[in-house]
Amino acid sequence: MKSRPRILLLSAYDAASHKRWREQLTHLLPEYQWHSLVLPPRFFQWRIRGNALSWLDEPCLHERWDLVIATSMVDLATLRGLHPLLASTPCLLYMHENQFAFPISQKQQGRVEPQMVNLYSAVAADFVAFNSAWNRDSFVGGAQALLDKMPDAVPDRVIERIQHKSDVIPVPIEDRLFTDVPRVINRACPHLLWNHRWEYDKGPDRLLNFLERLEQRRQPYKLSVVGEGFRNHPNAFGEIDARFTHRLEHWGFLASRSAYDDLLRKADVVLSTALHDFQGLSMLEAMASGCVPLAPDRLAYREYVPASCRYQSHEQDADAEADAALDRLQAMLDMPVTSLPPEAWKASVLAKRYRTLINNLIDTRRCV
Repeated sequence: MKSRPRILLLSAYDAASHKRWREQLTHLLPEYQWHSLVLPPRFFQWRIRGNALSWLDEPCLHERWDLVIATSMVDLATLRGLHPLLASTPCLLYMHENQFAFPISQKQQGRVEPQMVNLYSAVAADFVAFNSAWNRDSFVGGAQALLDKMPDAVPDRVIERIQHKSDVIPVPIEDRLFTDVPRVINRACPHLLWNHRWEYDKGPDRLLNFLERLEQRRQPYKLSVVGEGFRNHPNAFGEIDARFTHRLEHWGFLASRSAYDDLLRKADVVLSTALHDFQGLSMLEAMASGCVPLAPDRLAYREYVPASCRYQSHEQDADAEADAALDRLQAMLDMPVTSLPPEAWKASVLAKRYRTLINNLIDTRRCV
């Protein structure tokens, strides 16, 4: 009996979205023998720069594998240098995010080390997969801008080499979330859903501006604001909770996955005010479940949110953007907009692409 190919999956900052993708991949592709090596999602600066050292004495890194898959926080170049067997093993780098595109006020912004880890890893990998075209393009632009600042001794065509061995393969959305029954917006009193992490880069202040304008225009609506919260979160959330209680259907984190899925099926419009989103899993999940999206015309949203559901982006003018969002919502309510599930992001569809890529990389070793 032929043994299953052995794959080592490395996640150096196993945050919720990374863990979800990792577990989903092993579930979708059971024909491989998987082994995961992970580090908890804390101490960002130490994790991204020190993961290769943290794993220095891991026994599994001294074993033979048919393929190594590493997430974007992994210092793949250093790992391959420290462990000779990894140097001769095909390596796939999966870019959930890139350190060139985080918002300016992030603590890691402006520090070259995290960016260089991403760049060195991309150079060291045999193949690089990005979860969205926007992620890829912002990485390429940011990395090239960094190299352009270097005083000398920069090799030619570094970015072109990475582009030549890269592709876009999104994080899949589970088939069970997809609905076969198109929904039409409740035009009289739409149920608006904002379902993102409770952090500043998801634009809670812009959500507040948008809600203020809805009230000014006396548009009836219901509101659910859910998502992962943290001990310290932007003040806008407290203000929304206090001022819009009469509109709220759900507020805060839903610990039950079934309760969250039920909310996705009941809401009419899923709303994003984000300034930063590498793929937008929460938007894709809601769209799969039948929600109509309302998102700014930027980031990865251009890849799956129809133009008729994108409002004009004004990153430097929050008031103008709130007006644009309200105008777009009004236009959506004035016409019979129906849900458009993102079929190309379905797990059963993307599993085939992951399988093909993995097999091709494994075959490269067998051909050597």
